[in-house]
Amino acid sequence: MPSLTTIAINTRGDYDFIDITAEVSQRLDGQAFQEGVVTVFITGSTAGLVLMEFEPGLIQDLKKALQRVAPVETYYAHNAKWGDGNGHSHVSASILGQSLAIPFSSGKLLLGTWQQIVLVDFDNRPRQRQIYVKIIQG
Repeated sequence: MPSLTTIAINTRGDYDFIDITAEVSQRLDGQAFQEGVVTVFITGSTAGLVLMEFEPGLIQDLKKALQRVAPVETYYAHNAKWGDGNGHSHVSASILGQSLAIPFSSGKLLLGTWQQIVLVDFDNRPRQRQIYVKIIQG
């Protein structure tokens, strides 16, 4: 029987990287499920999820790489239409993606030693983000 829960996270925006591995892992605690897949999905089109090593150097490298691909200063038709100045955040979030599927066994996520589940908020203002975690026994 699938299980769906939510995680609410307050972000600062402007490339805010937040490790949510512990929050996702906690959703498996106390469950009867021993094997399956956890899907993690963030609502909104200006934030994304990624599996990465959560360390300052890599955070800085990924931020710079995404800023080269979708710089804030570039013209975006989205900004012209809506006037909210966050066209870059929509492009960056679209590249990163809003969902992950992570297998688990013996009630534990099957992540590599240096692999964490990371939320990245690209928007130009703070937000409260909703993340849905669905556990599927398999």
